[in-house]
Amino acid sequence: MAGICVIFDLDGTLVDSEGLCNQAFLDLLPQLNDTLGTLTQRYRGKKLAHILADLEARLCQGLPDAFERRYRQRVEELFAHELKPMPGVFEMLEAMNFPKCIASSGPLAKIRQALQVSGLAPYFGDALFSSYEIGSWKPEPGIFQYAAKAKGFMPSQCAVVEDSEVGVRAATAAGMKAFQYVPNGGASLRQNGFVTPFDDMLSLPQLLAHFAGHGHA
Repeated sequence: MAGICVIFDLDGTLVDSEGLCNQAFLDLLPQLNDTLGTLTQRYRGKKLAHILADLEARLCQGLPDAFERRYRQRVEELFAHELKPMPGVFEMLEAMNFPKCIASSGPLAKIRQALQVSGLAPYFGDALFSSYEIGSWKPEPGIFQYAAKAKGFMPSQCAVVEDSEVGVRAATAAGMKAFQYVPNGGASLRQNGFVTPFDDMLSLPQLLAHFAGHGHA
């Protein structure tokens, strides 16, 4: 079996955090009229700076200087009490034995907290890559390219597991195969065979094994 590296997104892929991250906006900005579902769909995978700019435009007012700090604090509180891994993630990680890492748009402290609270930290150790450390945010390919190089793999040897459209676009821009997690009948992004949607984490090990054996150059 040929060697591959599996690069995981974190939020919405390994941990059920997208709703909590957007709940923090609703908690801090009661003037927002969005439902949690619409807000989550609007901001899934997006860079926080872009989200804050969009919120200011939609609210027709600037956010307080301390808003980002308060937002991070609220997310931390919600994670501590409510964050859970996505269904089947533990079993999936136990069943796959490829080199793996995490490449997330979140700050390193947030990544570490999410992994600790969800119980996933032992599976990844220090193989954690943050856009804030690298200076490249999805849909730019930089964070995936950096992770592949750090792990010693060519882009064609890398499988990226993502839930968001911006993450999938970043993976394909990096020349990597994307597996898009679309639970509950979500919409997937197909791009010339470079994207394989799946809706059950328990099916991922077999998909990765097929990619390792046949799917990459």
